Amino acid sequence: MRAQPKASHYIGGRYVESPEGHPFPSIYPATGEAIASLYGADEKTVEAAVSAAVEGQKIWAATAPAERGRVLRRAAGLIRERNRDLSILETLDTGKPLQETLIADAASGADCLEYFGGLAATLAGEHIDLGGSFAYTKREPLGICVGIGAWNYPIQIACWKAAPALVCGNAMIFKPSEVTPLTALKLAEILTEAGLPDGVFNVVQGYGDVGAQLVSHPAVAKVSLTGSVPTGAKVAALAGEHLKKTTLELGGKSPLIVFDDADIDNAVSAAINANFYSSGQICSNGTRVFVHSAIRDRFLSRLAERTANAVLGDPLDEATSIGPLVSKPQLDKVLGYMMIGQEEGARLVCGGKRADIPAFSDGLFVEPTVFADVTDGMRIAREEIFGPVMCVLDFSDEADVIARANDTEFGLAAGVFTRDIQRAHRVIDALQAGTCWINTYNLTPVEMPFGGYKKSGMGRENGHAAIEHHSQIKSVYVEMGGVEAAF
Repeated sequence: MRAQPKASHYIGGRYVESPEGHPFPSIYPATGEAIASLYGADEKTVEAAVSAAVEGQKIWAATAPAERGRVLRRAAGLIRERNRDLSILETLDTGKPLQETLIADAASGADCLEYFGGLAATLAGEHIDLGGSFAYTKREPLGICVGIGAWNYPIQIACWKAAPALVCGNAMIFKPSEVTPLTALKLAEILTEAGLPDGVFNVVQGYGDVGAQLVSHPAVAKVSLTGSVPTGAKVAALAGEHLKKTTLELGGKSPLIVFDDADIDNAVSAAINANFYSSGQICSNGTRVFVHSAIRDRFLSRLAERTANAVLGDPLDEATSIGPLVSKPQLDKVLGYMMIGQEEGARLVCGGKRADIPAFSDGLFVEPTVFADVTDGMRIAREEIFGPVMCVLDFSDEADVIARANDTEFGLAAGVFTRDIQRAHRVIDALQAGTCWINTYNLTPVEMPFGGYKKSGMGRENGHAAIEHHSQIKSVYVEMGGVEAAF
């Protein structure tokens, strides 16, 4: 099983290799097999990407916005035509079940390109009447944007970062995670085929040192990162040192609050989606599930019953609903937290260990795990695990659960389940989180801005809000009369 790309990088509209760079493999997490071998970018490769972006951006910025939109929409169509092949590649690279990648990865990336392509011709300024004279504003590109991706949604994140940047007339250099390097290269191919000028979207591979070179490069105007809080802090510090505009989409320990009048089956469905989808490797996951004490036992019983129906196994089999974790370090981290939860005194409802999948003895599978009787001070309730580990906490008072839900350094997401619409809005208004849901969880349509409060990040991706983070306003005052001076 191989998924070897033509070369490691995509620069100036073609594949480029850097054999002097640091070599690294792409591992299929279900078997441990290396499916591709790549090289990280050396300094010359980074400089080549920047030079290509500078030249490409001049052409792209001079392209009519409506034509930019057509290119993005053509790319969206090509992604949809090739969705199955792209989904299989994403499954091989991440280990996520094909059941998921067929609908949640390349397909959602296509939605993003289509959405921003549709906005292209509407990116207008405004006229300001000053009583005789007037002013007007123009929305202009920033220049060169750097995107740094995470390993959980590789092609989706590449599209989320590329689409608003490109529609505003910028060029982008995208660095995928070294854990999942493959589908960004396919996106670059597709954008070229759709008519994007050479150099406007480039892909360079590598570890953190490559990202640091890009972030600190004097030709780069903007940096957008999806990653962990520690990585975000490093990128923000380096970007701040060089006064780069920055968007950070970071981690979370998000609350999902289930009141006693909630539809229990719907709430259980949301808790499953908020903890076990993508094997729990989603930054916005609602991993602190606060359940009203009056329905706690019924909720846990139904949750355990339905979790037992999870299908772990071959990610390329569309019947499989939970795949492996993405890497051995991630496996070790998640297993460590499963042990910590038991040592801290949480009650193990189900799961709690590595999963035995006979046909995939070297696969990085863990059992979907539920802890009950979790208290707020436990590490499993405070630290981001990024695996299929759910913490169920009891509550009985609305004001108390709001205070507890907000007692975290994170603020990415939150959800509320209740039939009381006034309480739903009241509680959502009180929660310190940037992306919230009422009676559902983890739906992130591209029309809706996505991002967090507190240490969960800064700026927003998607929606009209993303345009503000990828463009700059030029104000022009036009004097229609004479000019007076003191002398």
